[in-house]
Amino acid sequence: MLPLIDGGIAAVLFALLLVAVTAGGQRPDSPTGVALAVALCAVQAGCLLWIRRHPIPALAVAALAGVGLEALCPQLGWLGQVAVPLSYVARLRPPRVSLPALGVLLAPTPWKLVHGGWRDLLLAVAGLGLGWALGEVQRGRAERWQAHRARAIGRERERISRELHDVVAHHVAVIAVQAAAAEDVLDERPDQARAALGSIQDAARSALTELRAILHALTADAGPDPAVPQPRLTQLDALADAVRAAGLEVTMDRPGGTVGLPGGVELSAYRIVQEALTNAVKHGHATRAEVSVRYDDGVLRVEVVNDGPVAPAPRTAEGHGILGMRERARLLGGTLDAGPLAAGGFRVSAQIPVRVTR
Repeated sequence: MLPLIDGGIAAVLFALLLVAVTAGGQRPDSPTGVALAVALCAVQAGCLLWIRRHPIPALAVAALAGVGLEALCPQLGWLGQVAVPLSYVARLRPPRVSLPALGVLLAPTPWKLVHGGWRDLLLAVAGLGLGWALGEVQRGRAERWQAHRARAIGRERERISRELHDVVAHHVAVIAVQAAAAEDVLDERPDQARAALGSIQDAARSALTELRAILHALTADAGPDPAVPQPRLTQLDALADAVRAAGLEVTMDRPGGTVGLPGGVELSAYRIVQEALTNAVKHGHATRAEVSVRYDDGVLRVEVVNDGPVAPAPRTAEGHGILGMRERARLLGGTLDAGPLAAGGFRVSAQIPVRVTR
């Protein structure tokens, strides 16, 4: 998307410069001068196509092309020549870099007094200053959004880690109970002892799987309420009933193969479906949603499609939205895609790898 935007801005800038250098009062005297001026316009506008990768070199090339245009067309001015590339640099680099660049570009502007007087000088200074200011405003907004996003991810990781903590605690409790049972019947009933040891082995493997996910999340000091059980995929039907009561028609496709998956995987899948349906009701203005949860070839696939005309993607940390769903999938080694459909509606699709211990 960004290359298309940059290409469009470069095309508009080239067209404006081309009109300026070929206009009657601005046009060079010779055909060679006109051709050279057009080439310099193309060079200057073309710098925008690679300025995101190399901001300072691109700005330097644009400035040198501007010097050439200034020599060929003294009345053209610096406003349309360098202000746009400078705005990019201010957007992409901090003030300690962009301000010196602004100073270097402002240094030659007093020469405007020789050809155009105070009016051209003030226009040149104002143009460069406005270009830098616009870029700096955009950079500040982008930094605030990134900080906002980082805080949202941190809070979501804390919430996920607390929930996974409950799952691991359950497995550890099973290990403790089964170990005690095995010790009690070890001499008199070895078959029961072997069965208990098998349960311990399964619980230990599941606990290790969940611990790997927890190690990727940020933990919080406050723990979850141990009295509240964490949801599993078997509770999706109840979730669908609750959403239907809110006015959203829900179709659930959940084959039996999804029963008995690791607790952390089931919990994250449930939360993804829950968040997608909630967003469809609150933000998507949907009337119908189709939920599919399938497990095959070691991957749990979750898909929620709704017919809402508006993409349900709140951009606030409080709403979590797609950010939280994607983080849940990522912490388990999976992926999540979300976006509007060409025919209308919105789709959330997650793939979570699973190691089943049964």
